[in-house]
Amino acid sequence: MGNIVRYISVVLISVLFLSSGAVAKDAPRAWKKAWPATDFSRHSVALDEITGGGPPKDGIPAIDAPQFAPLSRVRGLGEKEPLIVITVNGQVKGYPLRILLWHEIVNDVIGGVPVAVTYCPLCDSAIVFDRRVDGKVLDFGTTGKLRNSDLVMYDRQSESWWQQFVGEAIVGDYMGTLLKIIPSRVESVARFRQRGPESLILTPPKGVRRNYGTNPYAGYDRQPYPVSAFVSAEMPKGIAPMARVVRVGRHAWPLKLLKKKGTIKYGVTVITWEPGQNSALDKRLVTRGRDIGNVVVQKETDKGLVDVVYDVTFAFAFHAFFPDGTIHRR
Repeated sequence: MGNIVRYISVVLISVLFLSSGAVAKDAPRAWKKAWPATDFSRHSVALDEITGGGPPKDGIPAIDAPQFAPLSRVRGLGEKEPLIVITVNGQVKGYPLRILLWHEIVNDVIGGVPVAVTYCPLCDSAIVFDRRVDGKVLDFGTTGKLRNSDLVMYDRQSESWWQQFVGEAIVGDYMGTLLKIIPSRVESVARFRQRGPESLILTPPKGVRRNYGTNPYAGYDRQPYPVSAFVSAEMPKGIAPMARVVRVGRHAWPLKLLKKKGTIKYGVTVITWEPGQNSALDKRLVTRGRDIGNVVVQKETDKGLVDVVYDVTFAFAFHAFFPDGTIHRR
């Protein structure tokens, strides 16, 4: 019965994104009406790699005026629920995946730095970007498009399109520009609580009705393959496409290997794992997802260990965007 439920969930995801049947090779004709300011003549990837259909522009609404509350005042969170946690200039904030599952982008300012907190459920990719480009502060929204199952964002200033997985503009005026990635962690509520009861946590936006705490992609991360219609790249060899890996630059380590070892050291990079964090993409309720653990990635410096940029994502996504990257097996 569980396999049937998971199958139905993935079919529903397919219908959601393919319902309009738009194909990216027709983008200049089909998309110009919705995107009159986007220069489709400037693109660094083949347009037919971008999947159309599904939610319209901003159909998955970014959060532009985020509201926060001290963790001590927030009710209903499970202790093992995952949060994206950012520390900038001494300020700490947590962004629950139970909210980002429904919004995917939060435009915020933390420690005086304008940031875009992003999450792509289909790649399980949580990445935080500095929103400043060439002296301008950009605001990001969702295009409703995918490339290799990954969220394609856009900035509202130029309406260029950006690949979330790497933070690069792939269509429009900013084509080729890379956003700066800010180190962050995905950690459990229990670990976040250790930072202090007054640590700030994102609360659901007022006036927006969503089933926060539920996972609209129930069973997705138990599937053997991603939705094939969304991925043009080849699947990786020697590892299950939906196996989670810890990505650091162009290197990745299977989460299963890290869980077995507890700690992996690669040069000055130190990767650690501890139990106690739910998968947000497993059960219908985020609080009931299986334990996939907490990952921390740091580098050794003269001043001790310092957090570095990393991502815990699916192997197919890592291989799609870094086909020459290395997945370490030991």
